Amino acid sequence: MTGTERRQQLLNVARELFAEKGFDGASIEEIAHRANVSKPVVYEHFGGKEGIYAVVVDRETQLLLDRMVSTLHGGHPRAMLEQAAVALLSYVEESHDGFRILVRDSPVASSTGTFSTLLNDIASQVEHILGKEFSARGYDGKLAPLYAQALVGMVALTGQWWLDARKPKRDEVAAHLVNLAWNGLSHLEHKPKLRLTDL
Repeated sequence: MTGTERRQQLLNVARELFAEKGFDGASIEEIAHRANVSKPVVYEHFGGKEGIYAVVVDRETQLLLDRMVSTLHGGHPRAMLEQAAVALLSYVEESHDGFRILVRDSPVASSTGTFSTLLNDIASQVEHILGKEFSARGYDGKLAPLYAQALVGMVALTGQWWLDARKPKRDEVAAHLVNLAWNGLSHLEHKPKLRLTDL
């Protein structure tokens, strides 16, 4: 195995172990054992558990942020809300180990930590979009940060719940999130559907 291949193998093993046991429950010994290498090999590549954990978290954070940013194509605000909800839930569905790592040691409700920092980055982008929409519709643009945090937090907490529940299906969960965010409790649709192409 080349050095690059070994590094990737160690990252894959560590990612699986951190998802399974969390940072505190995982050990260099177990990473090395699962990768069928000696502990010094892990230390040589990453310097220790903190080093390999930091690389795993950075990769997952970038993957989620790239997915969120690349799906916001603009257009109608409801379509953008749908795009964001589907992007986050798709990440949960396709990279559940990565999402578990991000939320386990940095829960959504926390004000510090990797996942909350990531959510703040996403919320600031949503805030910019909402600010323009609020101004165009005569609403107070100063409220855009509040609404951005509320929307992103709602989707993120639902994603955390859905990580284990897995029912209903992704698009149905996204449709209900958008239903609540877009229509409010007083105007909920009984059977909401995503309208990504209808707007």
